[in-house]
Amino acid sequence: MAKAKATAPKKAAAPRKRKVKAEPGSIGLSAEEVATSSPTAEITKLGKLITEAGGHVLSSYREPFGGHWVALAALPIDRVKPTPYQRELSKAHADRLATVIPKVGRFLDPVIAVPDDEGGFISPNGMHRLSALTSLGAKTVVALVMPEPEIAFRILALNTEKAHNLKDKAIEVIRMSRAIAADPKRAGQSESDVSFELEQASLVTIGICYEKNARFSGGAYNSVVSKCETWSTDPMKKSLVLREQHADKLLELDEAVTAAVGRLKESGFTSGYLKPIVVARVNPLRFLKPGKEDAAPDFDKTIDKMIEGAKKFDPSKIRAQDVAIAAAVGGGEE
Repeated sequence: MAKAKATAPKKAAAPRKRKVKAEPGSIGLSAEEVATSSPTAEITKLGKLITEAGGHVLSSYREPFGGHWVALAALPIDRVKPTPYQRELSKAHADRLATVIPKVGRFLDPVIAVPDDEGGFISPNGMHRLSALTSLGAKTVVALVMPEPEIAFRILALNTEKAHNLKDKAIEVIRMSRAIAADPKRAGQSESDVSFELEQASLVTIGICYEKNARFSGGAYNSVVSKCETWSTDPMKKSLVLREQHADKLLELDEAVTAAVGRLKESGFTSGYLKPIVVARVNPLRFLKPGKEDAAPDFDKTIDKMIEGAKKFDPSKIRAQDVAIAAAVGGGEE
């Protein structure tokens, strides 16, 4: 009679850590503390910059969460511009705002602004509001002005004025990276130092691809690139050289994938989901389970394998049901 195999006792699941919630009313400043503190030399200097730009400080206070100083100011609208490294303006969104503001009859949503190096101000989150007000002929914009220029990068990472798609975010990230690399005051900063602002290392590479090819299908490759790219600890100027090389290789892959899609179309397939199908078939990381790898896969080796696979791609191995599944899942060409 065969002996029953002994089964190892199951390990008890680790208790889930509960998030400790702060007691209501226990964080930050009281209403009185927000309004009655003595201004610092930094906020006084900011007030002078506002006045010299033709603006007027309406009030200064410490914001209630972190206690940082903010000036509420009226600024000449022509002295405020969007940060140069954010995404492109959505004309449709700006036009909608320009239609709504006159119906309300007032402008009640101050932009955020920080000083620039030219005696004016830049806004990391007011591009569409500034455009709408300008088109309406407004003279002035009300702004929450902060003395720290670097806060603009952090606010861009939290920007919810208009939802980002991958292209928007990647372009914004590469512009921020280039701005940091070109700033002598931040010359030693690395991607790792500003990882919060950049969000994902893959966005730097994909952003360069969009710079070189505005029609690049970043969504098709994002999952692969995000597994391979990790934060660099080199100064930004040096790490951008590597990202440029990675972007060139990714664009080479896109050419090979586009050629494979062409062969699928010649075989009679007409779906908008052909590129994701090709990428999925040539992706050597598709069976890699999250958390199982000891280190990030090598970018060059991974993309080289994909390029080779795309060049050898055989359309006869694709069935109509594969295309139907891809359409159901989503992720078509951008």
